[in-house]
Amino acid sequence: MRIDDIISGAKTVAISGHIRPDGDCIGSNMALYLYIKKNYPGIRVDCFLEKIPECYKIIEATAEVNSEFKTDVDSYDVFFAIDCGKERLGQAEAIFDAAKKRINIDHHVSNTGTGDDNYIVPTASSAAELVYNCLDKDKLDADIAKAIYMGIVTDTGVFKYNNTSPDTMRVAADLISYGFDFGSLIDHVFYEKTYVQNQILGRALLESMRIMHGDCVVSVVSRQTMEFYQVESSDLDGIVSQLLLTTGTECAIFMYEIGSLEYKVSLRSKGKVNVAKIAELFGGGGHPRAAGCTMNGTQHDIINSLSEYIERSLKGVVS
Repeated sequence: MRIDDIISGAKTVAISGHIRPDGDCIGSNMALYLYIKKNYPGIRVDCFLEKIPECYKIIEATAEVNSEFKTDVDSYDVFFAIDCGKERLGQAEAIFDAAKKRINIDHHVSNTGTGDDNYIVPTASSAAELVYNCLDKDKLDADIAKAIYMGIVTDTGVFKYNNTSPDTMRVAADLISYGFDFGSLIDHVFYEKTYVQNQILGRALLESMRIMHGDCVVSVVSRQTMEFYQVESSDLDGIVSQLLLTTGTECAIFMYEIGSLEYKVSLRSKGKVNVAKIAELFGGGGHPRAAGCTMNGTQHDIINSLSEYIERSLKGVVS
């Protein structure tokens, strides 16, 4: 897939990704937005995403993202759905459906392709890596390269997850040749935290518990606790990964309350548990080592439901 060919003759282009955008979603969307904006000034390009967390605003032009999902364009010539299928576009789904040409770029195995043209590669590290493959390398600059790099490092855990391939490393090597400060980018996205983010992380770790003879570690943050520390859902990013670093554990569950008896669930695995398959059972999805879903019930009921499948997976019943 070549972006230059797809947008040839287009006057309006829209780009969007999944609800609650993460680093890969934002990086891949912004990379394509910047590429078109800088190289094709005659094309109107709009990027639709929900509110972008502060740590990702290090990428150029994030202030130009349309988070209201309002537009005066009735039907865009081309719409790019990146890092998800159309069903996870949220408020942008109607804009996608109305577009003249719909393109879907994704790396999630659960996505069979929801565009007129699809570039779906489940073995790719990230949507950002796939966007890189579609661009003319002579038209990249440091800002575009930085956005792609952010998408790759966030979805690979700074190249430590098993979705990191030799091709991924070659792409990353090419990207840093454009001259942005990749070290500062990694520090800002992964390690720097606000005071309240450190507080809620500490609270989540302090109140965590080990289950299944220590094979799994769990932590739950209530809506009341979030209100006490005055944190938003984006402030909870990274907690589940920190839980997984507990010695002796194979799996981590992190949950936070989003409504009455409703929880957002994040699952992480060191490899023995395919958390994507478990998340799919509850209407979610993701990758074998990193997945999520939304579940209803008390926190104890949810943990019990997840534990049953995690335990079966550890015994080899669920692949």
